[in-house]
Amino acid sequence: MGGLRLLAVALTCCWWPQGSQGKTLRGSFSSTAAQDAQGQRIGHFEFHGDHALLCVRINNIAVAVGKEAKLYLFQAQEWLKLQESSHGYSCSEKLSKAQLTMTMNQTEHNLTVSQIPSPQTWHVFYADKYTCQDDKENSQVEDIPFEMVLLNTDAEGNPFDHFSAGESGLHEFFFLLVLVYFVIACICAALWQAIKKGGPMHMILKVLTTALLLQAGSALANYIHFSSYSRDGIGVPFMGSLAEFFDIASQIQMSYLLLSLCMGWTIVRMKKSQSRPLQWDSTPASTGIAVFIVMTQSILLLWEQFEDTSHHSYHSHHNLAGILLIILRICLALSLGCGLYQIITVERSTLKREFYITFAKGCILWFLCHPVLACISVIFSDYQRDKVVTIGVILCQSVSMVILYRLFLSHSLYWEVSSLSSVTLPLTISSGHKSRPHF
Repeated sequence: MGGLRLLAVALTCCWWPQGSQGKTLRGSFSSTAAQDAQGQRIGHFEFHGDHALLCVRINNIAVAVGKEAKLYLFQAQEWLKLQESSHGYSCSEKLSKAQLTMTMNQTEHNLTVSQIPSPQTWHVFYADKYTCQDDKENSQVEDIPFEMVLLNTDAEGNPFDHFSAGESGLHEFFFLLVLVYFVIACICAALWQAIKKGGPMHMILKVLTTALLLQAGSALANYIHFSSYSRDGIGVPFMGSLAEFFDIASQIQMSYLLLSLCMGWTIVRMKKSQSRPLQWDSTPASTGIAVFIVMTQSILLLWEQFEDTSHHSYHSHHNLAGILLIILRICLALSLGCGLYQIITVERSTLKREFYITFAKGCILWFLCHPVLACISVIFSDYQRDKVVTIGVILCQSVSMVILYRLFLSHSLYWEVSSLSSVTLPLTISSGHKSRPHF
């Protein structure tokens, strides 16, 4: 297990994103970039309410006035229609179809985006008098440094909310999640005693608790990031990246745990000779299969993070890596479910059959919740999809961990099942411990 942890850390450390691009944007308006792309893309934001606000501050007013600098705001659907249109609009025609325009001739500009019946994504572009010209020599002029603040209305109707419509509510959700983890930590001293004492459940409880601590760390890092984000629109990018690091490490831990258990039982059923107890480290076949699948999942997770640079641990799977992750998780759930179903159908012991059924529920819920929620999110509006996936996956995986904890801590159903078996089940210490539970 130590080698797998090192692999997980090494893979994850290879990727360290810049975190969320906050809603306080800083950069430079560039005539060259605007001319190359027929409009420099500045950012996008999901406005909602009647008095959403876009505020821009610039220092070099003379250059802005000389270049006839302007900002153009397009609704996402209208911009998509322009991009997919077969009419072949020219550069100036595209810019003329912007829903809102702002001429920059002052140090500070405020643009109110009002009368929005439902949350909508708006794209912000910069262009000037050189943007639609063919002569690039004229566009080699000084850039204009800027700071842009994008704000939605708060509960009182004032434009002070840095969260877009797609992010609203996540700050409160992660606060409640951290609070729940804190309460659990306070009342679960018995779990620490069980891990500290050792016994047949030591390894599985240790790995399961490590995954739980990683999830709690991810929730805390997200809460710190969003708390700062609510004040300045930037947040703490390092904490956002740390949250994704913890989440990927937790996914790797749990995948290795569940795969090792399932592969162990499957291999036990196929073995003709059952004279040797099945141990965590003494089954090269089950360990090899688990490591290979976990490595594949790790590579796909990192690939997906490289493809999608926006900060959130759970993605909507719009790229190839995300689609492959969905397929992998579905295949894992189906294969593990089929393997456990075969064991359940031939099992005569009610105790062991009950154990396998409960364990199958925990496994299938862990692997299938993300693909199922990604599919369900399609029926929601664009701005709600990421929230549905993020909140849904966290809650479902938390329920899965509760199921597994109850299964392996229930004094101890796992141990009794192992005692009734012809060989020791995966993750127990040895067949010599069959006399009584070690709790």
